[in-house]
Amino acid sequence: MSSRGLFITVEGVEGVGKSTNLDFLEAFLGGNGVDVVVTREPGGTGLGEEVRSLLLAVREQPVAPLTELLLLFAARAQHIQTFIEPALAAGKWVLCDRFTDATYAYQGGGRGLDTELIRTLEDLVQGDLRPDYTVLLDVDVTTGLTRARGRGELDRIERETVDFFERVRARYLEMAETASGRYHVVDAGQPLEDVQRHLEKLGRELLACWGVRRQVAP
Repeated sequence: MSSRGLFITVEGVEGVGKSTNLDFLEAFLGGNGVDVVVTREPGGTGLGEEVRSLLLAVREQPVAPLTELLLLFAARAQHIQTFIEPALAAGKWVLCDRFTDATYAYQGGGRGLDTELIRTLEDLVQGDLRPDYTVLLDVDVTTGLTRARGRGELDRIERETVDFFERVRARYLEMAETASGRYHVVDAGQPLEDVQRHLEKLGRELLACWGVRRQVAP
């Protein structure tokens, strides 16, 4: 029976290059013999993608922060139960484009919702599940938003103010400092080849750790 897989999340504000670098990590790990799957939040399941569409749609009526929070955790519950946990149990490595750290950053830092409320929902929905490693792609907000706005039409979240994204980034950096053993911060303002050189180094470290972990697994 295969040992449990690793759960790796990739976080960051708009325009940090998560999709491009997730593709790079997937190719690197897969090329080194890892059975790896990529998913995203909100999303990852049929129901989750429907919730994603609801959350990101531009609409005249404001979405209450609590509504946003509950929809995110509803999608997350489905994602964990039907995709993430089965994949990890089968020994796959799961690469996830954002997870609950994004909720702490966007709904906690950006929206100002109570951290304890988020933590309560995290415990309810996730149980003991937490990422094994988190890659934070970090870039200054102005650069990130310029990149994001160059991609085309903006969704509801991408239309938020610079101040909102500054609060989001500050919360991410705060979490990276307090959970430094799990977090790996990468300067996403560098040229792409430098970012991916850093990610390859991290990938090799994860592969080495995984080899030790497999040797001691029951």
